Amino acid sequence: IHYILTPNLCVGQRRFHDQYYDTQKFDLTLKDMWLRKRKGCWELKCPTAKEASSDHSQAAALCTRYQEITDVPEIHRRVGEVLKVSPEETQTSSEQEDEPWLVRCGLVCFAEFTTERRSFTLSEEEEGVQIDLDQADFGYHVGEIEVLVPEGGDVQCALEKIRKTAQRLGLSNDQKVEGKMDVYLRKHHPEHYAKLLIEHVL
Repeated sequence: IHYILTPNLCVGQRRFHDQYYDTQKFDLTLKDMWLRKRKGCWELKCPTAKEASSDHSQAAALCTRYQEITDVPEIHRRVGEVLKVSPEETQTSSEQEDEPWLVRCGLVCFAEFTTERRSFTLSEEEEGVQIDLDQADFGYHVGEIEVLVPEGGDVQCALEKIRKTAQRLGLSNDQKVEGKMDVYLRKHHPEHYAKLLIEHVL
């Protein structure tokens, strides 16, 4: 796929290093929960709750929807619930003390890679739409159209913005593109990848 983007609409370029954590039995990722450390900060991506009137369109089927949590105590709480670890065991005296928490929860790093990202917008008409072009250090390039929706925001409006942007880029919606994690696990951890496929996480 070749992307044609107007240079003056580039909104940034950055490089970041990601470390992803899970237990040896993949307790988090098998529930589609992705715990990562990026630039020294913890993030947890959890699947959003299913809406009562779910959208069965092609655009909706090809989009991934996650809640991104950056509050460390809330991350500890969510992870503790899944791993059956009491709040007292996940507490640390400082948010910087990662090692004791990781050890108590049995969490280990299963994926680690660096990404070069260039971000674009196409026009001011589609406010809030960002196009990220990623180049990972394990040899994979991928593009993503992203719309951040605040809690309680209009998801259908976001899906329509993504559909319109994809259409303007000449992209079809008949095939889901593999994400960086899909390709990384398939290359480096095929057993983990296979289990996620069986559970329909990937």
